Amino acid sequence: MEEQIFLISNTIWDFLRTWWWVIIPFIFIKPFLFLYLWWRNQVWFGKIRCIVLEIKPPKEVLRPIKAMETVFNGLWHFYDPPNYREKWFEGKAQLGFSLEIACFGGEPHFFIRIPENARNLVESVLYSQYPDLEIIEVDDYTKYVPQDVPNKDWEIWGCDYDQLKDEVYPIKTYSKFFEERPEVAKEEKRIDPMSNLLEGMAKFKPGEQLWVQITAVPVSHLDESKYFIEKGKKEVDKLVNRPKPPISKPIIEEAIDVLVTGEVPKEAEEKERAILPEMELTPGEKKVVSAIEDKTSKYAFKCCIRFLQLGKRDVFFSPNKAIPMGFFDLFGTADLNGLKPMKRTITKVHTVWLWFLDNRRVYVRKRKMFRNYIERLSPFFPWPGGNFILNIEELASLYHFPGRGVTAAPSISRVEAKRGEAPPELPTE
Repeated sequence: MEEQIFLISNTIWDFLRTWWWVIIPFIFIKPFLFLYLWWRNQVWFGKIRCIVLEIKPPKEVLRPIKAMETVFNGLWHFYDPPNYREKWFEGKAQLGFSLEIACFGGEPHFFIRIPENARNLVESVLYSQYPDLEIIEVDDYTKYVPQDVPNKDWEIWGCDYDQLKDEVYPIKTYSKFFEERPEVAKEEKRIDPMSNLLEGMAKFKPGEQLWVQITAVPVSHLDESKYFIEKGKKEVDKLVNRPKPPISKPIIEEAIDVLVTGEVPKEAEEKERAILPEMELTPGEKKVVSAIEDKTSKYAFKCCIRFLQLGKRDVFFSPNKAIPMGFFDLFGTADLNGLKPMKRTITKVHTVWLWFLDNRRVYVRKRKMFRNYIERLSPFFPWPGGNFILNIEELASLYHFPGRGVTAAPSISRVEAKRGEAPPELPTE
């Protein structure tokens, strides 16, 4: 017996000693494919020219926030996934856009950063819902600050955001802040959550800036979001305690089970007598289930949310970071979902054992946060996209154009006059 074991062990050792190199490709194939695809993506993205459009809302925005939901429904048609050849040979990836609100010394501005070839699509969907908007191409505002911040003259503070619960749970949306009825239009403007952010921005001093960014990459029911929809269905089944459907057996197998066990399978009539799990839910539980189903039924985007406060050190006021934090807190509920700062990206570090490295780690985080913002990258770079999914209703709640009645701040850049058509008698030659 010992001789057989010795012989087998020697045979295995001889095999490994001779053919060990065969295992190497299986170990390194995934890292190699990842690095290769990353390289091809960087080459492909380097050929894409992006532009920044400033959007000036009209003097009076009479359209409801639901109009912005229609805009994002149109912007979902950015969706153009690569096929196998485009992905692995050309490096093509799904493109998205970046929704941004930037404040310069107390003056808020609305921006959207898009690929240049998508400008016609963006302008058409915006003008279809807000015909009095003014859209102009501008230089990227992030280039007007020193590119080596933080430095001896400039300070920054920022963080990325994550969700409190799984992404199938929705955040609080505009429909929960008010009822969209003509008789309460004034009330609708008064409680618009955007007013908190814009009022706070109006308090910034010259030399202070606040940048808020939401990157969005469309996902499709055919691929990326399929797992999201399936996950939503599983979560609903879990909440309602819905039993798994029984697995049907062939008649012959059922007959054998009866002969062996002596137990007759339950009839369908007995199953129908049972109370449906949905009937036992409380009103609050029904609300949660309905909210999950509503979220997964609409077009969705893979999103990343972050903000960056920066300014000259002599005017930089750190407590102002509470303004964007308070804005994002408005969209959280105890029974559904909410937004929270991502701990790993907050530009503040306190450790017990490596306290002497805290200053260096904070500096590295600030540099990374600044780079991710100006390049519109995911916090999990080099992975593209975002870190959670929002549907079009949630995006419209976070980014829309407020009317003058929303906020008392007069500093928002607006279109003061409507554009009119040329008179018919005007000569054309």
